[in-house]
Amino acid sequence: MLVDSHCHLNFPDFAGDLDLAVARARERGVGCIQTICTRLDEFDEVRAIAERYDDMYCSVGVHPHEADAQPAADAETLAELARGPKVIGIGETGLDYHYENSPRRAQQESFRAHIRAARTTGLPLIVHTRAADDDTIAILEEEAGRGAFRGVIHCFSAGPEVAECALRLGMSLSFSGIATFRNAEAVRDAARRAPADRILVETDAPFLAPVPMRGKRNEPAFVEHTARAVAALRGAGEEAFARQTTDNFFRLFDKAARPGAG
Repeated sequence: MLVDSHCHLNFPDFAGDLDLAVARARERGVGCIQTICTRLDEFDEVRAIAERYDDMYCSVGVHPHEADAQPAADAETLAELARGPKVIGIGETGLDYHYENSPRRAQQESFRAHIRAARTTGLPLIVHTRAADDDTIAILEEEAGRGAFRGVIHCFSAGPEVAECALRLGMSLSFSGIATFRNAEAVRDAARRAPADRILVETDAPFLAPVPMRGKRNEPAFVEHTARAVAALRGAGEEAFARQTTDNFFRLFDKAARPGAG
């Protein structure tokens, strides 16, 4: 069994064949999927998709690209929305200075609100960071000093200092199809070095389809290619790596019910 720990099934890319995409994932051994919220005004849609399928869950949050455009995502609102049984994570949130789609100040304030919500609810924080290593580290460390929280750096592509910070704070690293890209040696190095009990795998679908599916729309079934590649990097057997990353997911996202667990 594999888990796609992060994808976006409410995006228009899946409008015509969502049922088929989920069925293909099941056929490839993907036993659990988490579809991720990026805007609060789309949360009801995201949650409805999770409720439509067995062994599918969702998060609640505001992507840093949307931090300025969305209604204020205060910690109390996020915590209230997270009460439903299918909502297992807070985010995705974080910092993205590559595109600067929202002012940095707005991104930082939103990031801190999500951390407070994660701390209040006990749910894991789902962090997006791009071209913002220093500020990501500073905020994570400062907020950790105010009280513990759990979380994951999703679609890991940051520098080694971010990995070191996250691991030091007890967080996990999630690897996407980027780990299979020719020019992503730094990501592969992080995947080799991360402790076995802190690794997740994801698609970030519909983006970042892994080799050998490059050029196609990504979908949850393709997580097997990323898992196979990362297992090979670590010198691990594919079945053992699938078990380990699945165990890691359900330990971190412990509000989710493991298939067949009762």
